[in-house]
Amino acid sequence: MVYRKALVGLMIATLAGCSAAEEESASSSEDRGVFERRNTAPDPADNALSPRSAEQAYARIALNCINKQYPNKISHVLNSAADVAEPAKLTPVFYGCFDWHSAVHGHWLLARLWGQDLVPEMDEEIAAALAANFTAEKIAGELAYFQAADRKTFERPYGIAWFLQLTAELRDIANGEGGKAEQARLWMARLQPLEAVIVGNIKDWLPKLAYPIRLGTHNQSAFAFGLFLDWAARSGDRELAGLVREKALGFHRQDRNCPMAYEPSGEDFLSSCLMVADLMRRVMTSEDYADWLATFLPDIPENGSDDWLAVGIVNDPTDGKLVHLDGLNLSRAWALEGMASALPASDPRRASLLASASLHGNSGEQAVRTPHYSGSHWLASFATYWRTRRGIDENSSNPDS
Repeated sequence: MVYRKALVGLMIATLAGCSAAEEESASSSEDRGVFERRNTAPDPADNALSPRSAEQAYARIALNCINKQYPNKISHVLNSAADVAEPAKLTPVFYGCFDWHSAVHGHWLLARLWGQDLVPEMDEEIAAALAANFTAEKIAGELAYFQAADRKTFERPYGIAWFLQLTAELRDIANGEGGKAEQARLWMARLQPLEAVIVGNIKDWLPKLAYPIRLGTHNQSAFAFGLFLDWAARSGDRELAGLVREKALGFHRQDRNCPMAYEPSGEDFLSSCLMVADLMRRVMTSEDYADWLATFLPDIPENGSDDWLAVGIVNDPTDGKLVHLDGLNLSRAWALEGMASALPASDPRRASLLASASLHGNSGEQAVRTPHYSGSHWLASFATYWRTRRGIDENSSNPDS
């Protein structure tokens, strides 16, 4: 799209990442055996002389953080003193980028750009980084963590949804031909035992979930359900697809007049309303969805305007919670585009949905330029999800497609 291409030449004067000093302090343990990256952040002056594309910039951000262990925020149940350990020993693959879920979608970002041939000049570096983490030994450590006592709710549902997005990506690559497909098949064979445990936990949880989780942050159910469905469509897991569809329709078919005026909350990175709308396009026919959307969000303009939904404002990009609003702008952008994609071509609401998507997405991508790790460690993944239309392209989870 034109508005996306226009951003490519403008990207990133200062990329977030880890300086050599930060990396040295983050890798003080000699016995970790982890693949630590050093001195990979580009010099800002050099970047100004040789501007990178958005995709190159986002790949660099992920490469700089997937093995950056500190700072780190973990949500961790201690079963004994043996569970007091550094993140790289607790979860040997996904310990970087500040938290487990950001590490997961950092790996997804790299797999996405690599598999789509969007950064061919970085293919070798990306493949080496992924290969260093997707080893049988490290994945066995992740599996052991998930199988320990009181871990069934770990990163549920947000982090495990991103994990399924990662394996869905690798499946898409593996279904192709050539060296990348062969490599992806090897990685998938190693990841499948962990995937099986995670999917089993989801199938155990969904029948027990009595109500939707309508938050604007990690626990929201609608966003996760959408990613669950996209994974199920690619893996052929009809059982999981059926469970999610049943819950989605049961929770949201009768929803009316979603209160967009109450959004955003001060720390949202997902829209409670728009993520429901983006989910429901996956479980309804185009005609049914058009009718449902008219009652769920009755105030969508029909005149092509882009100012009907205000962009979220971040007053302090160093604040890890306030910076969530930058992610909200990007997730709104992909949800709005997803909604438009499911409506009939003649639907008069499509123009305003796409115009607002452009406004929000462009604003969100501007925020990825921040040098502050509080936002940069995850925003590049959100921008890549939007830029590459991951939730829309080849999406076979809608029964009407």
